[in-house]
Amino acid sequence: MAQFSFDIVSEYDKAEMNNVFAQVEREIGNRYDFKGTPAGIEWLGDKKGLKIIGAGDWQVEAVIDIVRKKLAARDQSSKVLDLSKSINESNMKATQEVPFIEGLDQEKAKKITKLLRDKFPKVKTQIQGEAVRVTSGSKDDLQAVMQTVRAQDFDFVTNFINYR
Repeated sequence: MAQFSFDIVSEYDKAEMNNVFAQVEREIGNRYDFKGTPAGIEWLGDKKGLKIIGAGDWQVEAVIDIVRKKLAARDQSSKVLDLSKSINESNMKATQEVPFIEGLDQEKAKKITKLLRDKFPKVKTQIQGEAVRVTSGSKDDLQAVMQTVRAQDFDFVTNFINYR
């Protein structure tokens, strides 16, 4: 009997992030309440996150809200944003670095495998680095696994790749 499989990973779409960045930049330039303020957005390092700039913490929060709306409009999850870093205020300007969360660490991978083992005893799961390989003899089982993982409200993004 043939074995079918796919991998569960936690990644973001880099092309969509470029689009979100451009849309947010355009909206900041067009909004009347941001005229004459340092409000802006920049890439962090090698496009691994965003640097949000504003006149104060309220403006940084407003820009982050715009980023969330643009992500939702492009069917991307805002769970990819790591908002744990604090806002730095200096020289009449506030900045916050917002790196993107990517990759499944062991703890997240174990959450997924435990869920799947409990709900689908016939399906085999295997942690492989930053991915969880799901294997079954039935394509229907794999489709059910995908629906279950999508329905589960994890605090991280889940994607499916290498469907065979």
